[in-house]
Amino acid sequence: MSRTPSPAEERTTPTERRTRADYTGGVYGSMLAASVVIGAGTLGSFPRTELVLLLLLTGVVFWVAHVHAQLFGARLAQQALDRRAVLHVCREEWPIVKAAVPPAAAVAVSPLLGLDVQGAVWLALSVAVAGQVGWSVAAARRAGASRRLMASTASVNLMLGLLIITFKIVLKH
Repeated sequence: MSRTPSPAEERTTPTERRTRADYTGGVYGSMLAASVVIGAGTLGSFPRTELVLLLLLTGVVFWVAHVHAQLFGARLAQQALDRRAVLHVCREEWPIVKAAVPPAAAVAVSPLLGLDVQGAVWLALSVAVAGQVGWSVAAARRAGASRRLMASTASVNLMLGLLIITFKIVLKH
């Protein structure tokens, strides 16, 4: 979850906000997407469509949950809610949904690549893990981290992704 911005941060321009963007939601959303892929189990008559919808809808549900937690958990105790505050939190948590789009798109285009459903699942899982690593490196780079720290965060997120892939192999469904 992202933190509550200070009043000074809320007065920043969109360009300044992008410069200090928080990639937590992207990393989290990519891990969530990978988890959805391995937890999907047996899909019905339209497995690709079902997996695309499952990825996107799970991203939306978790986005709503994070927005709710931010608005009614941290913010309500500190300030009254207004339209601007709600929109601010919705924007800050949106990367959770955005992170589900590349794996869903991978599933959607998998027939064009000649992949069967199992191949589509592995492609989506690979894209989600790559997204997880990519978001973490982008966050480290944006924060001004050294190359060594960027490599470390990439390694940690790759290991987490490989752990998720290991769960997929062990679950065999």
